[in-house]
Amino acid sequence: MLRIGVYFPGVGVRCAFSAAFAALWILCPVTTIEAKDNLELHNKYVHLVFDGGTGNLSKFEDLSFARDIVEQGKTAELWRLDCISGNRDLSLCPKDARLFSFSKDLQHRSIDLTWQGFELPEARHLGVKVSATLEPSTPSVMWKIAIQNDTGLSIKGLSFPRLVPIAPAEKEMLAVPVWMGELLSSPRTALGADSSSYRKEWENPGLLSVQCLALYSQGGPGFLVSTDDTKGYLKRFAVFGDSGEFGIEIVHLPERMRASGVDFTLPYQIHTLLFKGDWFTAATHYRQWAEKQPWAQNSRLSCGMVAPWAQNTDLWLWNRGRSENVLSPAITLSAEAGLSVSVLWHWWHGCAYDVGFPEYFPPREGDESFRAALDRAHAAGVHTIVYMNQRLWGMTTKSWQDEGAATYAVKGPEGTVRPEIYNVFTQAPCASMCMGTTFWRNKYASLAEKAILQFGVDGIYMDQACSNLACYDPNHGHPIGGGTYWIQGFRMLEQDIRNRCRRAAPITLAGEGCGESWLPHLDLMLSLQVSRERYAAPSAWEPIPFFHAVYHQYVLLFGNYSSLVMPPYDELWPSEFAPTEPQQLLDKTYSQQFRLEQARAFVWGQQPTLANFRPELLRTRPEELDFLFRIVRLRRYGLKYFRDGSMLRPPELDTPTQEIDISRLSIYAGRREALTHYRKTCPSVLSGAWLAPDGDACVVFVNISPQEQRFGVRLPRKEYFLNHKHVMRVVEAEGRWEEHQIKTSPSDIVLTVSLFPYGVRLYEFCSEKRADMRYDVGFSSSFAQD
Repeated sequence: MLRIGVYFPGVGVRCAFSAAFAALWILCPVTTIEAKDNLELHNKYVHLVFDGGTGNLSKFEDLSFARDIVEQGKTAELWRLDCISGNRDLSLCPKDARLFSFSKDLQHRSIDLTWQGFELPEARHLGVKVSATLEPSTPSVMWKIAIQNDTGLSIKGLSFPRLVPIAPAEKEMLAVPVWMGELLSSPRTALGADSSSYRKEWENPGLLSVQCLALYSQGGPGFLVSTDDTKGYLKRFAVFGDSGEFGIEIVHLPERMRASGVDFTLPYQIHTLLFKGDWFTAATHYRQWAEKQPWAQNSRLSCGMVAPWAQNTDLWLWNRGRSENVLSPAITLSAEAGLSVSVLWHWWHGCAYDVGFPEYFPPREGDESFRAALDRAHAAGVHTIVYMNQRLWGMTTKSWQDEGAATYAVKGPEGTVRPEIYNVFTQAPCASMCMGTTFWRNKYASLAEKAILQFGVDGIYMDQACSNLACYDPNHGHPIGGGTYWIQGFRMLEQDIRNRCRRAAPITLAGEGCGESWLPHLDLMLSLQVSRERYAAPSAWEPIPFFHAVYHQYVLLFGNYSSLVMPPYDELWPSEFAPTEPQQLLDKTYSQQFRLEQARAFVWGQQPTLANFRPELLRTRPEELDFLFRIVRLRRYGLKYFRDGSMLRPPELDTPTQEIDISRLSIYAGRREALTHYRKTCPSVLSGAWLAPDGDACVVFVNISPQEQRFGVRLPRKEYFLNHKHVMRVVEAEGRWEEHQIKTSPSDIVLTVSLFPYGVRLYEFCSEKRADMRYDVGFSSSFAQD
């Protein structure tokens, strides 16, 4: 490979990335670089070294810890290009180029790396240019890439940056904001990197709710890989490896992937930020950028557009079936517990679940019964959102044929529909409809309009909303493959539904999962990983509130599979699989799991949710429901934190762990086989911390163990925004409270906490002025100062 370097000391000139490269090299001072020479960039935080012969990254050093991210003695090829030449797939990487050149701009601490003259005949007129810039006064590197494509190749995917092999570290943790967020300890071992080839990837926007992931040593050095895409281009973050190596990359999907000879410049930057801390540190760094973006500033909650009933819901009931199994229990619960109850209603529709979508009408109990039940619920102050999957069409339905739905379904790269099977009892295939088509948006909006205007539901739960698919149908009128059409399509769908229903009261649209791109469009986001153990196979992945740490104050979060009974069975499913005793009580062995799920949702700032409630549970499971009701009422007291506030770092607790019984059981999981039972180690006490918009702060503790727990907690004043003008109010879930003046000492605040079995307590730090206020939180007992 020929290596040419162009060096402009102290100026911002760079080589033009065009067909004029050769002429530019002749006109400018040129230094020939030997293969042994290296190219370096550094500031007081970061030291980058690129191989002078290949452009590979040979050092990415965190100077604060003298730690190199790149494995010693190895180099990282920064990019890979997947292309199509006719009917043949091919991949290109830096080693395939015969010509490598660079230019440095020392004033701006940046370097441009260029590869040209590829050996493959189809790629000889291809050029790749990478720019790396050390961001001023921060331990961060900004990356850009552009492709000059004067060839017959079409670009299918671009992997950049590719950070592999990453040097191993002690106590390594991988934090991935999969919807709510998940954390993986020892990812190399857990993912199989020590023994076999593996790959795991998440699309953004979509399953990856925010555009980043973090790898770090617990309490030590780490790095955050993120993009600053404000338009919602489809991309995939991935971890991968082979034979003990571990890597991270982002795969970018250019628009119109089948268009040959088209240049491509990545329309956003990538940032690799070095930090010390943990997943919350990473989320805090990301939040500093994210809060300034249009999706946060224009979120429906921020703009005051969410219906008051949705904001003030004390408890969501998630029931399934006919109204007597859904709305009647909700009315009873609201009256008995004195709570504002809202309903997420599944299986109201006339078709079998995960089989007959979108043939939702008529309701399975008939139009008049359905409408009358909703009227009774409204008279009792109960509001309802109904289930409608926002992308699936059952391929065995009559409407699939009659309406020619296949034409508007998502197509894979091979141009065909890819069936998806969710129902384990029927094995009926469904197809994902393309959000980029007017046909599907009109179809779905008309169904939502009918449910809201003709029947009076308060809103729609749009299942699979926070997801994003690449479609390769050239007849849909959107860019082929990647692009922003899915997000733009959802925006048009949401606006159409609201416009059609504008004569009704403000409607509520909820969606499955979390996603920053959906913040301006959804009123609520269903976040189910608080009960991950109910539906997912046992694994090393643990739920974390990463999305909540970034965006809690911008959207209402709700949802929980937490249940005290066996899941229901759809009456329209095959009778041979139906249980002999529907919704049988779960053994009290699993009550600890119920408490764990409800405690997670509370300390992580979600609206509480109870699944599969029946009124007799008030009599047969009073201890578990009392635990839930105490959480609900304490949350009502602290709405300015748990609804309106931003998440602070959860206090570190030195409390024992406990091993509890887990039932892996949902509407599908564990149903064709025996109930899946296993043991899991979890904390005895869960904690959370919140900052209210008025500057008050709180920490909350929930004891989910049957033993009293005593422990100390240190609260750094700076981290929790505490000062001597704050008064500490201690609030028990039972309604007792007491106040203490915070000392003027600048030292950290140390709490000594004693929680009785299943106890819940809030420590509030409020200004002296607000400390005089008393709050009616709806406890059965009145407040009294101890």
